[in-house]
Amino acid sequence: MPTHLTMAGTALKLQDGSIDAIDLVSTAIRKSRASRAVFISFVEWAHDAAVKSAHRRRSGVPLSRLDGIPFAVKDMIDVSGSRTTAGSITRIDSSPASRNAAVITAMRTMGMIPVGKTNLSEFAFSGLGLNPHFGTPTADFHAAAPRAPGGSSSGSAIAVQRGLVTAAIGTDTAGSIRVPAAFNGLVGFRASTGRYDMDGVHPLAVTLDSLGPLTRTVEDCALVDGAMRGRANLEACATPLEQVRFVVDSSLLDDPTLQPDVAWNVRSVVTRLRERGALVEERPVDALTRSREAIATPGWLGAIEAWSLLQPVVEGERGDQIDRRVRNRLLAAKGIDRHVEARIRALRAELMLDMQHELVDAVLVTPTVKHVAPSLAALEANDSLFAAINLETLSLTMPGSLLDMPGVAMPSGADRQGLPTSVLFSAQQGHDDRLLRVCLAVESALLTRPIQ
Repeated sequence: MPTHLTMAGTALKLQDGSIDAIDLVSTAIRKSRASRAVFISFVEWAHDAAVKSAHRRRSGVPLSRLDGIPFAVKDMIDVSGSRTTAGSITRIDSSPASRNAAVITAMRTMGMIPVGKTNLSEFAFSGLGLNPHFGTPTADFHAAAPRAPGGSSSGSAIAVQRGLVTAAIGTDTAGSIRVPAAFNGLVGFRASTGRYDMDGVHPLAVTLDSLGPLTRTVEDCALVDGAMRGRANLEACATPLEQVRFVVDSSLLDDPTLQPDVAWNVRSVVTRLRERGALVEERPVDALTRSREAIATPGWLGAIEAWSLLQPVVEGERGDQIDRRVRNRLLAAKGIDRHVEARIRALRAELMLDMQHELVDAVLVTPTVKHVAPSLAALEANDSLFAAINLETLSLTMPGSLLDMPGVAMPSGADRQGLPTSVLFSAQQGHDDRLLRVCLAVESALLTRPIQ
């Protein structure tokens, strides 16, 4: 496979004039149109934006170092002139957005150019990334049968994995950035819910919905994060590992349902962090264990809120057009009463406080997903298998969403088949900047190289 440029590397080439925005955008769209099921639609004004960016560069007045860089947008996020389908055929006739979402506006002020709207699990309600309406995008590094791309931000991840763009943005309610990053050897950042302006982002579960970038490096993640907040010139500096305390949940690494290669690769990462001077504690994290139990019983807050939002669609005249697997998951939340929801919210507040007391200033280390990307054909053929694997896939990312912990999924290696494995670094709610600085140091320590 060809080596793909990082976004930071692309910015340097734009600066020295060896490439220009017009070529970048034209190439991205041409390759994207030829890549099955990755994009749902393309941005009509992207080429004009590239022409203006190239003119600014020639005139010596770029809007930022990122001016002219194309990126992909999950089709839950409004882009002016483009329809937002949320991956659902029920929205195929909706009107195009009249304006950009707030994060797109922020990125446009830096000169970045959205080239298209990427595919996803319908209504962003699955961790596996399958979509019967627009097809299922798949990575290009598998020699064997295709694997599930991870969801719900499947198209955003595959657009970066295939080198169609150097960065994409997605949403994450239960793991929808972190899981596809894990399955495809990428870096994915799920931010705390208050980090970005959510105006123009179509909701799934408003308490838990967040945004973030998918890229090939932590450095690129930090750059996109800054752009999404209108701060592209804010440089993120790595925190020396000697100043960082990590907590590894030992009970997770001993879980018999964790694939051995996933566990081995996380332990290898931990060993290398210790070698670089980091303080690493291995112990059970009670708040994490109790969060997982709370999600299993009495239920998932995200499903309750998703049902409240989508009930009119599911029970409406086009409800039978929804992906049956997504529809079944939504219907399963129909019977959860308000008293149960109130108990879940009260328990959530208690667990968030307990996690603060357990972690203090430490960074939590866990596997991102228990397993590598599963066989796509097997999931398409068996709804019961799909439901079971979907829950397993999300089981380690849902607690972070419940507790509103920012998380960075990073490649940890590969299994014996060559499929990517991933490690997840999480911090307390609102500690996003510190987490990114720590992960920059981790990336340097591990000499992470994206899987091609």
